[in-house]
Amino acid sequence: MKIESSSDAAAAHRFRIGYAFAPKKEQSFIQPSLLNHASQNGIDFVPISITDSSSEEEAAEALIQQGPFHCIIHKLYGHRWNHQLKQYSSKYPQTLILDPPDSIERLHNRVSMLQVVSALKLNSQFNISVSVPKQVVLQNPQSPDSIHKNTIDGAVEFPVIAKPLLANGSAKSHEMCLVFDPKGLQTLLLTTTTTSASTQPILLQQFVNHGEVVFKVYVIGEYVQCVKRSSLPDISEQQLTALEGQVLPFSQISNSPQPQEGGEHGLGLAHDPHEMPPSDFVEELARGIRLGLKLNFFNFDVIRDSGNPHSYFVIDINYFPGYAKLPSYEQILTKFLLALLTTPTQKDHQLEPATTEEEEEEEERLITTT
Repeated sequence: MKIESSSDAAAAHRFRIGYAFAPKKEQSFIQPSLLNHASQNGIDFVPISITDSSSEEEAAEALIQQGPFHCIIHKLYGHRWNHQLKQYSSKYPQTLILDPPDSIERLHNRVSMLQVVSALKLNSQFNISVSVPKQVVLQNPQSPDSIHKNTIDGAVEFPVIAKPLLANGSAKSHEMCLVFDPKGLQTLLLTTTTTSASTQPILLQQFVNHGEVVFKVYVIGEYVQCVKRSSLPDISEQQLTALEGQVLPFSQISNSPQPQEGGEHGLGLAHDPHEMPPSDFVEELARGIRLGLKLNFFNFDVIRDSGNPHSYFVIDINYFPGYAKLPSYEQILTKFLLALLTTPTQKDHQLEPATTEEEEEEEERLITTT
């Protein structure tokens, strides 16, 4: 879609974009550079005031009073916030909510978040397979029977990455460990029996050697950008034996700087693990995940099998990631919002409160009597 120039867009119409983030997220995302660029293009970002001291209905009414907005972008979770958005939308149904809480909720569970990948049907011309590593959930981590049934019986093979099943952005949800055998898993579970986390389900995801490189794909609507980051090193059979019973904790494994090309990597790979995946393949994969999840703001982590350069695995999906790390994120986000808000179906909508049934009856009575 063709977008008007900055001056034309600003002069023709201004759009109010409400935003609601936790303080840390707001500080990193709402940069002066974003506010200035958006303003020059007719977009005004407006902070939404959130209060926890009032009742649900009072909080919902407070959000309504801060409107109307052409669009609300957010990264807040929980029933209370979802209720506020629902009540606001009933008053101003024309406002775009990016993204709908029901769609975001799917990413809070590490099993349901990746189900969309299993349903994808990519173009065969790529000669590439995309799947999810084998994984299993320990619903009762304190039960030795569940360990034997789900791992030794072949649901997954060691080594595995142990992750909390719940992925809600909290510090606990990022506590992960690399476990090398059932003995190590027993050790891990014994160390958590004295904490509340010991009763929470744990996901065991089979570790795939991937040349120490993870590809992070950022998505904003139809915009897609793939970057590479350092990841865990490959594990040989000899190392697996030497690390018997070991548990290696790590947090947010793909946040290391970009790996250095030309250095030593992997286990004598026939392909260069630093080579970026084909861009058209990445774009089709991102499009399939975006449509399947019905989300506009997310990123996902992809790894390439060290033993097969045509085999990729999606290992994680995150909602509203750190876009400020991307070069020119201000222009990317502004262009996306303008394209969305100036579509023929959207730009003609007036931000007026929804008409109640009583108001409709009164309007019909006045028409008939005149």
